[in-house]
Amino acid sequence: MRRASAVAGHEAEAVQLLAVSKFHAAEAIAALNDAGQRDFGENYVQEALEKMQQLRGRDICWHLIGPLQSNKTAEVAANFDWVHSVDRLKIARRLNDQRPDELPPLNICLQVNIDDEDSKSGCSLAELPALVEAVMALPRLRLRGLMVIPKAGETSAFATLAKTHAAILARLPRLADAPFDSLSMGMSADLAEAIAAGSTWVRIGTAIFGARPTISSVGTTA
Repeated sequence: MRRASAVAGHEAEAVQLLAVSKFHAAEAIAALNDAGQRDFGENYVQEALEKMQQLRGRDICWHLIGPLQSNKTAEVAANFDWVHSVDRLKIARRLNDQRPDELPPLNICLQVNIDDEDSKSGCSLAELPALVEAVMALPRLRLRGLMVIPKAGETSAFATLAKTHAAILARLPRLADAPFDSLSMGMSADLAEAIAAGSTWVRIGTAIFGARPTISSVGTTA
């Protein structure tokens, strides 16, 4: 990360590591947390809740990075610090309405389906401006930025997302107070390209934890 930031001319501190811990045991998360890692990303709500229970009392910031269904929003609103995968207003409204008053506003990123793939979650670029404005009106959410998972090898999506982010800020300068400062993009294979385009959150799993266990070895995670 530091090398990629230096090559891109960015401050290393501008890029944060999100350790993707899906299918990995709570003990592995605890060991990494002991080494100073605070931010962990999970794909499945139930799996994450079980780990949260095991790791209570630790200084961990929990991020949901997988698709979110309506029937899981209450649990997410009550337990997570960030959601990177909000892709429609219905989900945003449910998170807002279900966020407990005693907790700070929930940090969210809007997931953008830049490639318009039917099989992939995310709002379209055409839908994004209206979604941004609607989410800005929800007081229990803090709109922090955008997220993308491009097609394999299609790293041009990173630059597209960065330009889209800048255009939204130019159109809605009051968003800077949120602050609307996050670009969640890039994984192990395309880390350098994502950082060069301006990523502020890189999602790294296998390179940190090693190969993921099989689903059967960790139980059901739906």
